[in-house]
Amino acid sequence: MRILAAGDHFVAPELLTRELAAVIGAAHTVGQLRLPWPLTPFGPVSEVDEASGDEDTLLAALAGAEVCVTQMAPVTSKILDGSPDLRLVVVGRGGPVNVNLDAAKKHGVQVCNTPGRNAAATAEYTIGLILAAMRRIPETSAALAAGRWAGEFYTYDNCGPGLDGATVGLIGCGAVGSRVARALTALGSEVLVYDPYADPGLLREAGTPVASLDELLRRSSVVSLHARLTPETRGLLGARELALLPEGAVVVNCARGALLDEDALCDALESGRLAAAGLDVFAVEPPPPGSRLRTAPRLVMTPHLAGANKSVAHNAARVAAAEVGRFLRGERLAHRVA
Repeated sequence: MRILAAGDHFVAPELLTRELAAVIGAAHTVGQLRLPWPLTPFGPVSEVDEASGDEDTLLAALAGAEVCVTQMAPVTSKILDGSPDLRLVVVGRGGPVNVNLDAAKKHGVQVCNTPGRNAAATAEYTIGLILAAMRRIPETSAALAAGRWAGEFYTYDNCGPGLDGATVGLIGCGAVGSRVARALTALGSEVLVYDPYADPGLLREAGTPVASLDELLRRSSVVSLHARLTPETRGLLGARELALLPEGAVVVNCARGALLDEDALCDALESGRLAAAGLDVFAVEPPPPGSRLRTAPRLVMTPHLAGANKSVAHNAARVAAAEVGRFLRGERLAHRVA
């Protein structure tokens, strides 16, 4: 059987090939393709989202392949139409948004993902971004690097709040949100959780469930987003919602940029209603040169790095290789989505 390891500069094709060899041995041919992400941002390719590379290059690499293991390759209708031997696509990420699932089903191609592969990394980063925004760590580090001992940040008016005793609201309480909740509890925070789709028992384990988003916003001095981006959640936090937060609140988003109205966030920062914000994700990545985010005060920004650590890359490759092994042995796939 021919397998294509369509890796990138994070989950590298060599890493995928090594993990595949550990599971399936040397009896199968593994070809390699390296996609440009993350050196080139992902984006829409034809009808799929958050993809990397072009369809023609992928089509050529898939010639004769029955299995494709990838993180970012654009598995579009054109790809599926032009790859008659393809039987399985394993996507090394939580949401296979780079795969046209309807077209895959039409062509009889099974699709799997690797859920939870970066949950711990994203939760760690969320805590770091909350602290960086609240305690003004990047701002004070930059001042010291420029030769200025910024003692004014120790004054009452300029120092930031802490997490011990703070009420933190989590919007979404899945694999990432639940881990963030545990870390916040250990730091002494009161954790409120809002997730209309989560199991009520799991919500109670994570923190104090609230009945509505509005209630969570009114009670929280820190809010962190952990929801999936759907038509229902797009623009979840806009001007009305941000106005419900107590004055001096902090907002952090390591989920998806389009969950948050960025202009409304800039308004709240510029007016002083929000004490700070931290963004790892953006509606357009990277933010365009004229974006207000680039000049908004007390805003910490990082380039979509929350899920980036070495353990995540290895996790994705291992889980993906295990799925290929199940497929070759004729076993039920553990993470089939289509």
